[in-house]
Amino acid sequence: MSNSLFSLAGKKIAFSGATGVLGKSMSLYLAKEGAEVFILGRTPAKVEELVKDIQATGGKASGYICDVTDADSVQKVANQIAEEHVYIDTLINAAGGNMPGAVIRPDQHISDLDLDSLRKVMDLNYLGTAIPSQILLPLMLNRGKGNIINISSMAASRPMTRVLGYASAKAAIDNFTKFLAVELCTKHGAEFRVNALAPGFFLTEQNRALLTETDGSLSDRGNQIINHTPMARFGKPEDLLGTLHWLCADASAFVTGTIVAVDGGFGAYSGV
Repeated sequence: MSNSLFSLAGKKIAFSGATGVLGKSMSLYLAKEGAEVFILGRTPAKVEELVKDIQATGGKASGYICDVTDADSVQKVANQIAEEHVYIDTLINAAGGNMPGAVIRPDQHISDLDLDSLRKVMDLNYLGTAIPSQILLPLMLNRGKGNIINISSMAASRPMTRVLGYASAKAAIDNFTKFLAVELCTKHGAEFRVNALAPGFFLTEQNRALLTETDGSLSDRGNQIINHTPMARFGKPEDLLGTLHWLCADASAFVTGTIVAVDGGFGAYSGV
């Protein structure tokens, strides 16, 4: 098998939500493999820090400040990228997260759901994927080929307790991924692909307090998750890199409309 199937050298990858724990690991890896990474984020200090980290390892990166839930903001960045780089090969939509008000705790009921928080979670996760996909797509259409990778979650396919807003938003991402895969292929050709990467449980700053105690031991929920994960551990950021590489590379040229789980077996476990 030719190594060119897996080469990322020279690929131009726009990456939203890259400044988080998982996104940083992925963007550093892609740059190390020869891709040029365009970091999209709304916090200048975080974007600048990540760009410097990539460049310090010899990689190529540029930073662009925008709010992925604001179409005008994303359009300005699209115009900048078009002027400076002409096109992109791949768009990775990783912006997302949850809010306390969109969570239903064991001592709460659906009537306690904060609708403003739910709306913000849906905007960040769903519109934060749909808007960049819509606005950055012309940077691929001009070349007649393109690749979009959305970040979903195992919470999308198996609705979980508590995380109502997040799980609902990620379920919408799965549907959007499949819709867009069909839409782009049928209207623009077979060289347009759209897939999603669905991580299982990885410790991040957003969920650490939910899954672990202050002393680092597992919380009741953390234990429950580990007991339903055949590999009996949380994922590590590097566990996502091989699958991400494959989805970015020509090795997955005949793969579209697919949600790829990286979950240690969580989705396969029935509990009996």
